[in-house]
Amino acid sequence: MATTYDLIMKGATLVNHDGVGARDVGVIAGKIAALGDLSRASAGEVIDCAGLHVLPGVIDSQVHFREPGLEHKEDLETGSRAAVLGGVTAVFEMPNTNPLTTSAEALADKVRRGHHRMHCDFAFWVGGTHENVNDIPELERLPGAAGIKVFMGSSTGSLLVEDDPGVAAVLAKTRRRAAFHAEDEYRLEERKHLRIPGDPRSHPVWRDETTALQCTQRLVRIARAQRATIHVLHVSTGDEIDFLKDHKDVASVEVTPHHLSLDASLYATIGTKLQMNPPVRDKAHQDRIWWGLSQGIADILGSDHAPHTLEEKAKPYPASPSGMPGVQTLVPLMLDHVAAGRLTLERFVDMSSAGPARLFGIAGKGRIAVGYDADFTVVDLKRRETIRDSWIASRCGWTPYDGRVVTGWPVGTIVRGARVMWEGEIATPARGEAVRFWQGL
Repeated sequence: MATTYDLIMKGATLVNHDGVGARDVGVIAGKIAALGDLSRASAGEVIDCAGLHVLPGVIDSQVHFREPGLEHKEDLETGSRAAVLGGVTAVFEMPNTNPLTTSAEALADKVRRGHHRMHCDFAFWVGGTHENVNDIPELERLPGAAGIKVFMGSSTGSLLVEDDPGVAAVLAKTRRRAAFHAEDEYRLEERKHLRIPGDPRSHPVWRDETTALQCTQRLVRIARAQRATIHVLHVSTGDEIDFLKDHKDVASVEVTPHHLSLDASLYATIGTKLQMNPPVRDKAHQDRIWWGLSQGIADILGSDHAPHTLEEKAKPYPASPSGMPGVQTLVPLMLDHVAAGRLTLERFVDMSSAGPARLFGIAGKGRIAVGYDADFTVVDLKRRETIRDSWIASRCGWTPYDGRVVTGWPVGTIVRGARVMWEGEIATPARGEAVRFWQGL
């Protein structure tokens, strides 16, 4: 075994697939090379992690970084800067940009834009549409592709496959796990009259729980018929949790920090800053989502980071756009829930590292193991901080959590052996690269 490493993480408490314990980590050429007592080894860089917990790098598999086309809200550099300041080492970015990510050329353009300009590693979802359905077998296997993403309900952008035959055609072509925004477009159109101008509290009335459940039920039925596997994004209702628990052989489940941490009472105080698709709902739904997490029905966490400027958010509802920043606050919010006893640290690791790697076939990430990428999220579980707008690195410059006190904080972000963030500062130039996937996919 080598006794000289590029990097040693010394005195760490590792949280991993095999438990929690004190171990050093040795890194060579961006890969984990050794675990255990490395007190006799030397390294070009030694990071003292005494009193800190080292987690496998957090993977946020649902972000909107707005580039190309909407860079006034966010771009790949600013969004990834927010990610690593929040302890996130890799992201999957969504296709509703301008132009849409629906072709090989558009995907390759995004990969080029992100390479060594993003601070974290990355992959990009490719939008599934009526027009590109025959190209899906090629598109989902291209370098940098996270898989196929479909909007069954209009949210942002112009991606939409609302009809059952269209969804079936997409799923007939997929071999990887396809991701879905499941809100029923037909019901949304029928209920538009329920939106009350100037009152964002009507948002979850318009986009009600039946809109979500009805679409999710349709989606599962189609997936079974096509013998396809699906990923239901940002589950927002207890009704969907109750339904999906009986369909886990077909559908994996994402839940978000905002549906776990915010409820509809806040429309009265923060207004359109709370406006999301699907909506933040009442506490009864939140409690049922937490139950689904506790029972293992929820598979992974995704932030659904979707920034808009304060000027855009200030427009009177329903002219105000749906979406809020979230990639930078995912780790501190969920660590605060760990501190409050709502989930264990091991469960958080499974939902934010091992889970995404397992569901999407990520190669070399998701656990701390020899041969894997040296991606680490270093956290102080006892540190109390107040989340502030001034901390937010997203170009939008705000968060719905402004003023929220949390226990647990990201201290460092290591990406392939490079200390990218330490103690709130960007420590190395951007060197993000495309995430690799299992070749058999």
